[in-house]
Amino acid sequence: MTPHERGLPRAGPLPRPTNPVEAREFLKGEAFPAPDVQSVTLTATEFTSICPRTGQPDFGSVIIEYTPRERCIESKALKFYLWSYRDEGAFCESLAARIADDIVYAIHPKVLRVQVNQNVRGGIALLAVAQRGAE
Repeated sequence: MTPHERGLPRAGPLPRPTNPVEAREFLKGEAFPAPDVQSVTLTATEFTSICPRTGQPDFGSVIIEYTPRERCIESKALKFYLWSYRDEGAFCESLAARIADDIVYAIHPKVLRVQVNQNVRGGIALLAVAQRGAE
């Protein structure tokens, strides 16, 4: 049985994800049936990735807004998934697109908006948005 088939532990510390590809399987595996809600917003305020050019950490936040179809993202699985980017070199724009694509893979929402806010570095703040689906 693979780690994502076992699921995340219900209590105690989370295992460290090895990479975003593995972690997205937990997003899919831990998703739960959607109740009758019109929108869901998840805000992760402690997002970290690595600058692919300098190797320095980039800090910021991620806001995920979606209209569920049949499944919803479980928050612990999202935390695990986002943690997988801690050692991943990626540009902010690529992160927004990849996170959006992985959420579509996991739950197939009707509409999805992912916003990645990168904290100011060198006097420049960066915000990237990826949208999937249509109203």
